[in-house]
Amino acid sequence: QVQLVESGGGLVQPGGSLRLSCAVSRPIFSSYAMSWYRQAPGNERELVATFRTTDSSTNYADSVKGRFTISRDNAKNTVYLQMRSLKPEDTAVYYCNAQDFRGMNYWGKGTLVTVSS
Repeated sequence: QVQLVESGGGLVQPGGSLRLSCAVSRPIFSSYAMSWYRQAPGNERELVATFRTTDSSTNYADSVKGRFTISRDNAKNTVYLQMRSLKPEDTAVYYCNAQDFRGMNYWGKGTLVTVSS
């Protein structure tokens, strides 16, 4: 079992920046991949960014490429999502996800990001 706790959400103006954190209850390398998803009202949950521990590769949704960066601090068992040049359409609840080597998925409870003037 893995516990994930997100933090760092809030209200930010368009063009602003925000960094989300995800505290993980076990070493990050114990998971196959760590990801950030988001879900806007009325929309399905969508993948935003993924970090694979096997080769340190990353993938991003086209809508956030060049603006968002996923990173981790192994010593703190924490995964981050740095978000820049935020747009109103980035408004959503952001969820941290851990996928283990058996394919099991674990989720945090989410943190709300609102981009508005």
